[in-house]
Amino acid sequence: MLWGRMLAIAAAIAGGFFAAGQARADDPDFLSVAGGWYDWNRQFDQAGEFRLEYRSDRKLWVFKPFAAFAITSDRSIFLHSGLLLDIYFGRRLVLTWSEAPGFCDQGDSRRDLGHALEFRSQLELSYRFDDRSRLGLAVSHYSNASLGDSNSGTESAMLYYSIPVDKLWWR
Repeated sequence: MLWGRMLAIAAAIAGGFFAAGQARADDPDFLSVAGGWYDWNRQFDQAGEFRLEYRSDRKLWVFKPFAAFAITSDRSIFLHSGLLLDIYFGRRLVLTWSEAPGFCDQGDSRRDLGHALEFRSQLELSYRFDDRSRLGLAVSHYSNASLGDSNSGTESAMLYYSIPVDKLWWR
């Protein structure tokens, strides 16, 4: 699994270099909202999940910083901050890979994630509209990278809508 993850990261970075010519310098800051299904694959402690994210337009090499807040219907709370990479396939399709360490408070969840420090890895495939807003599907994984006594991890399947921040102020 570690080799698979490392291969996926290497492919995403390589894809970023190849797509650099297509990178949209005009892509703005985004406010992203998402809703979905927490623990959808193992179905041990399923819950609804809501996310709010700020995605910066500033680039650190080929990566962009972002910050995320998530809450589940069983009151688990996640605060993450990390980096993302947008890979463009033409004008319309955008594959976004992101990694972020963060804090987790498990609330009333029965799933013991094993540590307060959790890492979120995510792949999102989005459709980019003419106004640069995006609608996408994402799959993410929460894990403590074996920092705690247990590392059960969990996955979320999410529907994202990302709107340019400047559209929020109706400029």
